[in-house]
Amino acid sequence: MAGAIIENMSTKKLVILGVTLLLFQALAFMVGGLIAPSPTSAVEYLTTKCVDKDKDGLKTKWFMPWGGNQCKKIRTFDEATAQKIEANHIVFAAHIPMQKKEMSPWFQFILVILQFEIAFSMSNPIVDGAVVTIDASLAYRDDLISEWTEMAHSLEHRNLNCNFTSEKTADNEGRYYKCDLVPFMEVGSVAHKYYLINIRLPVKDRKTINNGIGEIRDIRLVSIHQNGGFTQVWFAMKTFLTPSILIIMIWYWRRITLMTRPPVLLEKVIFALGISMTFINIPVEWFSVGFNWTWMLLFGDIRQGIFYSMLLSFWIIFCGEHLMDQTERNRFSVYWKQVGPIVFGSFCLFIFDMCERGVQLTNPFYSIWASDVGTELAMSFIFVAGICACLYFLFLCFMVFQVFRNISGKRTSLPAMSKARRLHYEGLIFRFKFLMLVTLTCAAMTIIFFIISQVNEGHWHWGDRTVQVNSAFFTGIYGMWNLYVFAIMFLYAPSHKCYGNDQSSGDGGATSGEDIQLTTTITHVDGPTEIYKMTGKEAQE
Repeated sequence: MAGAIIENMSTKKLVILGVTLLLFQALAFMVGGLIAPSPTSAVEYLTTKCVDKDKDGLKTKWFMPWGGNQCKKIRTFDEATAQKIEANHIVFAAHIPMQKKEMSPWFQFILVILQFEIAFSMSNPIVDGAVVTIDASLAYRDDLISEWTEMAHSLEHRNLNCNFTSEKTADNEGRYYKCDLVPFMEVGSVAHKYYLINIRLPVKDRKTINNGIGEIRDIRLVSIHQNGGFTQVWFAMKTFLTPSILIIMIWYWRRITLMTRPPVLLEKVIFALGISMTFINIPVEWFSVGFNWTWMLLFGDIRQGIFYSMLLSFWIIFCGEHLMDQTERNRFSVYWKQVGPIVFGSFCLFIFDMCERGVQLTNPFYSIWASDVGTELAMSFIFVAGICACLYFLFLCFMVFQVFRNISGKRTSLPAMSKARRLHYEGLIFRFKFLMLVTLTCAAMTIIFFIISQVNEGHWHWGDRTVQVNSAFFTGIYGMWNLYVFAIMFLYAPSHKCYGNDQSSGDGGATSGEDIQLTTTITHVDGPTEIYKMTGKEAQE
């Protein structure tokens, strides 16, 4: 009888395969830990206070903090008061990057966080629920002599959350509030060399715009971008892994189609898993180096979400197909209670992403974290996503435990067999259990990666600048996914070897009885492995 490669491959070859995959896994971690730099870099900018004398004119004007055409500057607002310069004529300017440096398409994105430096004043304190109105403009150019080209302009509102740790007395005037970081801007591609940010804080007493926000002394910006070295390592990994998974996927499905029986649900799901892995592997990011594709971040999130959905669904079906009897298995509709919440959760992830990065395609200054409702929604979403991920892993552990118990029930038939036959089935059971434990390990690492990714994406909005995930974690987990999918497709592909008459010829008439004992009621069942058939019989009994 022909089975899967995991059953028919010799132990020596399986050990060689396992060691090879383990070495590749170690290599994936080492690439990130030893070769690639940290995934992102953060650069802090202190904005320059420029004076806009022609604020009421019709001509649009960009204010440069340095260079040959730099703006007229003031150091403090006391100096502005002495020169009778109104707040509406002050522009906070920042140039990205610093002098004598250039931005690069390898940086992939620019995320800018804003922090106000506000001094306490008895006559102008920060009121409860203060909201800052920001007139923000973004421009770009590719050399130091060209005119600036407007990229985006928007009037945004940001909540001001500040604490004053000292007593609010006259003696403490001039001390600074401790204010939370404010999300400011995110650009999904870095297609130009130089960027200029101009920020105005319009004051209108009649409309109570920017009243009750305290005495703003300075504005600091924190610019975050992906490191070019990490991007190159990441693209290289994708380029190398794409043909590997694509070839094994085509080889796997070709072997499935050569069989006389139609493919079962488990084999179809394994093939779908290979497709989703190939989809996330295809290095379309190479085009972002030469084209200004601001939607690449959103597209990357969608690809990763599809892979997450497929991987989590595969684990449920992989375990479930080894638990159900033949009347229930091989039907996708049976898993709607387990797969349905996964699809729904992935859809919610997509909607959440579209609400922020989708809008940022047209307005990079938009942020779902800008309002109290949006912040609570985002925080709740991250918290609930983490809880659901942990609950999923516990449920998967329970299913694996049930599979092990199902197999243990079948082991009671083994002592009645001949030695050769018993050793054969004990070997199959051991291999399958080992694969299930590898699956649990992969699931645990995936859940940890998902939670850390969500926390890492939101930590800038929580006021903590110290969280950073090492490059080795990214490359290691990404390599683990590819190696796991490769191993599943290879081990569950139909084998060309056959067991039966040759192997059992030394057992005489005992073999016939043992085969009946193991396969009775399911001799008509087709499946990828003997364990698949054994668990189906045990569930049916």
